[in-house]
Amino acid sequence: MAPMRDLARKLQGFSAASFWEPAAEMSRYFGAAMELISRFEIIHTAPEFAITSVMIGNRDAPVKIEIALDMPFGKLLHFAVDVDTPRPKVLVVAPLSGHFATLLRGTVQTMLRDHDVYITDWANARDVPLSAGRFGIDDYVDYLIRFLEEIGPGGHVLAVCQPCVQTLAAVAVMSEDRHPATPRTMTLMAGPIDPRESPTKVNELAVSKPLSWFERSLISTVPGRHGGAGRRVYPGFLQLLAFMSMNMDRHKEAHRKLFEHLGKGETEKAEKIKTFYDEYFAVLDMTEEFYIETIDRVFQKAELATGDFTHHGRKVDPAHIRNTALLTVEGGRDDICALGQTSSAHDLCRSLRPHLKRHHLQANVGHYGVFSGRRWEGEIYPVVRNMILAME
Repeated sequence: MAPMRDLARKLQGFSAASFWEPAAEMSRYFGAAMELISRFEIIHTAPEFAITSVMIGNRDAPVKIEIALDMPFGKLLHFAVDVDTPRPKVLVVAPLSGHFATLLRGTVQTMLRDHDVYITDWANARDVPLSAGRFGIDDYVDYLIRFLEEIGPGGHVLAVCQPCVQTLAAVAVMSEDRHPATPRTMTLMAGPIDPRESPTKVNELAVSKPLSWFERSLISTVPGRHGGAGRRVYPGFLQLLAFMSMNMDRHKEAHRKLFEHLGKGETEKAEKIKTFYDEYFAVLDMTEEFYIETIDRVFQKAELATGDFTHHGRKVDPAHIRNTALLTVEGGRDDICALGQTSSAHDLCRSLRPHLKRHHLQANVGHYGVFSGRRWEGEIYPVVRNMILAME
């Protein structure tokens, strides 16, 4: 595709040449077509968060992104805001499912209004040398515990999508150990705590084939030109194709609208669509062990829901959670993590008293609407904020 993209970029500029002016409309649509072709590209580097300030009251406060902790398979990023008043510390756990943490840019930007925000910035496995070792589900839980330790006592945790399982496990382990950095609240948003509830296409695919099929068909070896040469990975572009195939009509319609906006010169409308797909087409690879264990332990065996989940051989029981308030959030039109899959956490956290549990169903949103967009900002975020505030 690279030669075709290069040619399209050259022709895109050519279409705006002065001698095309008599046919200005045709020129714009030709340029729009060339721009769409030039955008048929997947990138493997993380986009910028591009969060430089946030409104705190009536003041535009500067934001500085710092690396609070740097580990081989992920960094702990801190969005340091220039304010005098201490604010609740929140760890946002980004999914490790083919996209970079910047997918939660909108989530972070909203949370920054009232909170001191940290986020898990997972590494692209193809860039992690073999000398760093393996990274599976148990290691993921280890990282979350280490990140919460770095944040310190009195923090809060908010997990989006796939890491809800590991987050619940980490809090359960910390609660059993009476760890001083055990978070005060745990918000689980659209995650597969029990994927057997109202199975979606994602769940059905995960259980439709044996593990050997996933290992044979979807795992690849990182080529020698990358830092992680020789590491076995699940390539991020395969995950992207899987997600796109679920809603291909929606993606076709989005690109049809993009073509029309570009052809009509509606720059602002076109930019919104381009911004989304710039993020969506930025992918990262996952380690073989993490991907295969997720298919096996999270989806096929549903170990957390059945009580069989272990952490380095030690049984994990969410009943040990007694002081961490639980909030679960689900979207009524979520076709990736359906109703009941996240709220099942309440049954597992059976030692929590009723006033420490809350569930929020946002009936009119899909998966991404749970953590980004108008409904997240106006209806879901206030519930999250109030839960955190109540436990401060």
